Amino acid sequence: MDIEEEIRSLQLDSAEDSNGVVNPEDEKPDVDNFDKMDEDPKQEVQAQAVEAEPKEKDTAVQDEVEPEITKRHLNVVFIGHVDAGKSTTGGQILFLSGQVDDRTIQKYEKEAKDKSRESWYMAYIMDTNEEERVKGKTVEVGRAHFETETTRFTILDAPGHKSYVPNMISGASQADIGVLVISARKGEFETGYERGGQTREHVQLAKTLGVAKLLVVVNKMDDPTVNWSKERYDEIESKMIPFLKQSGYNVKKDVLFLPISGLMGSNLKTRMDKSICSWWDGPCLFEALDGIEVPLRDPKSPFRMPLIDKFKDMGTVVMGKVESGTIREGDTLFVMPNKDQVKVVAIYIDENRVKRAGPGENLRVRLSGIEEEDILSGFVLSSVENPIPAVTEFVAQLAILELMDNAIFTAGYKAVLHIHSVVEECEIVELLQQIDPKTRKPMKKKVLFVKNGANVICRVQVNNTICIEKFSDFPQLGRFTLRTEGKTVAVGKVNAL
Repeated sequence: MDIEEEIRSLQLDSAEDSNGVVNPEDEKPDVDNFDKMDEDPKQEVQAQAVEAEPKEKDTAVQDEVEPEITKRHLNVVFIGHVDAGKSTTGGQILFLSGQVDDRTIQKYEKEAKDKSRESWYMAYIMDTNEEERVKGKTVEVGRAHFETETTRFTILDAPGHKSYVPNMISGASQADIGVLVISARKGEFETGYERGGQTREHVQLAKTLGVAKLLVVVNKMDDPTVNWSKERYDEIESKMIPFLKQSGYNVKKDVLFLPISGLMGSNLKTRMDKSICSWWDGPCLFEALDGIEVPLRDPKSPFRMPLIDKFKDMGTVVMGKVESGTIREGDTLFVMPNKDQVKVVAIYIDENRVKRAGPGENLRVRLSGIEEEDILSGFVLSSVENPIPAVTEFVAQLAILELMDNAIFTAGYKAVLHIHSVVEECEIVELLQQIDPKTRKPMKKKVLFVKNGANVICRVQVNNTICIEKFSDFPQLGRFTLRTEGKTVAVGKVNAL
């Protein structure tokens, strides 16, 4: 009771300030505005005890909650071979959408000049740490935000270099749309596309990781070796289409090609000037991104948020993307697989604190009831009524892409499993059935080993407990890739737990 008395006395104090009129709205809970209902009375006391204009702060939070409902939110991952221009294109998009001011750009230009790398200055917007700038290679997955008329986007700038593919996997597993950046410069497209080039591996990974829609942007069209040549553009398109089909994309419905210049900013925000490129009359990149239809997720399904990062900041803060369900301030949730019960203290989208958030949002959530060291990447924040299953063994269907030199795939095969934000060593315990490529049905005869290109159902075992779902229930939490020695060996989906 003492808390309520304290609130009442505080309200009386504030009533005296407003000439003794008690605001009746302070007394009764406001039914229309159920956002406020979730608030913890303790927090209210603290909010009012702090005298730094709590009223204004409240309305600010309220205002920030509003836009969240009007614009949809999409994660876009930039993928492609090293030096295709992913970071530069991402930087240019941020500059054009007004996220970076001229002064910052001038600073980056000077910095790039000092390193005698003048054409890299746009990439510095995305590649923020020193190592990335010196080498001109993205290592971490860069994050940034921009908006168009109808949509809020988060750019995930994935590394193109093959040593950093695991980082690229973590970026793509959070994405809704992929932008595959291809360099049109002579020789660069070929390197990225041939066997062992990153263009191929990235496309296959993107498809497995659930990037359903792909924009293929042919970059560096302004290069002297290309000079906006339609022949070069058509050549790249004709080579990419069969490969995209083979990776499982429906080229007519889910893929769009467009020419751009990331460094010059041509065809990004506004359509092409006919004087530069007479043959292109399609959309520019912003229009294409806006026009993409993405399947809606269910905000009422059980809550699932795989954690990709954690840190200490006035308590334990975790980061991740909501894959399904809704989270509200004050909720009680489980951190799986350990079943640690936690309470949601605060939710942030970008820098804004919000009362609730739905599927597809990238969040930072402050939790109470758990220590930072008890959380590992790959743990999942999930609803108490319907927690995510935690397993050490599961049955999966695998498509084998490319085994190491003349290796065969059999029981006892070891690899590294990547599934949502989990990275875990695994072993194939038993091959159950091979799937006939023609009929798509399991074959009768017992299978002991398979080779490249095979489709097989097998039992997979991991060393530690991991949180996964059946592909049929939650596609985002049921797809995975297997890698060994820095190569993607197989992609698959979880059939049974």
